[in-house]
This record gives sequence, C-alpha cells and structure tokens, in this order.
Amino acid sequence: MMKMISLRQLLLVILISGILALILNTGVMIHPVQAAIRQLEESPGQMVYQSRQTLKDQQGNIWQAIAFKRVRPDGTASIYLRLVSFPGIAEVDHTRPLKLINSLGKTWTANDASQQIFTDAATPEPNVAQYDLQPILMQLDPAVPLRLEIPSLSQVSITLNVSPALIEEWQSLTMQS
Repeated sequence: MMKMISLRQLLLVILISGILALILNTGVMIHPVQAAIRQLEESPGQMVYQSRQTLKDQQGNIWQAIAFKRVRPDGTASIYLRLVSFPGIAEVDHTRPLKLINSLGKTWTANDASQQIFTDAATPEPNVAQYDLQPILMQLDPAVPLRLEIPSLSQVSITLNVSPALIEEWQSLTMQS
C-alpha cells in the first residue's frame, strides 16, 4: 500500500510539472495581456490608431488615457495623448505642459495641444487635455514605470501612474500606418 501511494504521488508530481512546463513554454504566464490597438477611418484616407486605458489619479478619480496616431491622406502623422476625467473632477491648466517622470527621476514635458480638439474658437473643456507625444514617445523606456503630472488650475498637479506595458503599447502606435 505504501508503494501505491508513492507511485500516485510521483505520477501527480510528473503531471503537474508537465503542465507547468507547457504553460511556461507557451508564454502564457510570462507575457501580460495588452489591449488591442483600435483602427478607425475618420475620413477618406485619414486613419486613426488608438490605445485606450483607464487610469486612476492620486485621489482615486478615474481618467481615460487615449494615445492615438492620426495619419493624414498626405502621409503625415502625429501622435497625441488625450486625458479625460469626469466633469467637475479637475480643471486642467492648458497653459502648462504635461510632465512625464519615470521612476528613475528622468523628466520630459509634452506640450498642450488641446486647441486641436476643437475646430471652432471654443476653449477646451476643463476636464479634457491633449498633449503632443510625438517628440518624446520613443525616448521613454518601456521597462521603467512612468508618472504623469497633469497641471491643474488649483496649482496641485494631478498624478497618474502608467505601467511599462502601457508605455510599450503607446510606442507600438509609431509602427501603425
């Protein structure tokens, strides 16, 4: 009877080891799931590729982070980051840039491009901001977590933490055409 239990235990260990080896070899546990890049045709010949993610600020308020690349019919492209909170949560200061600070202390700034959201002379909504990511996106190290500091009219910056996987997803927009 003792031999039978040992044999069962041995078979169980072999079975579990085989399953774990199969999972590790297929990469299921190694690679995190990433959201798909959305593709939209805004007008004939003008494509937009988007990465959408929900982030929380230091107060627990939810923000929509939409990184997108717009490819115009003439082939020119631009990459922006649009940040949107619920109305009444924040008033973004559109006169100051977004700060991007990695966990190693390196800082970049992205210029406000909120006026490009509107086609008329209206001012941007206070809870919506858009920043030009094109000049700095490929300088960001996807292996290092990032913090966004959104300037607000209350003089207290709004902080959003960005995972390395999301930075990688944003950078993948550069390969879209």
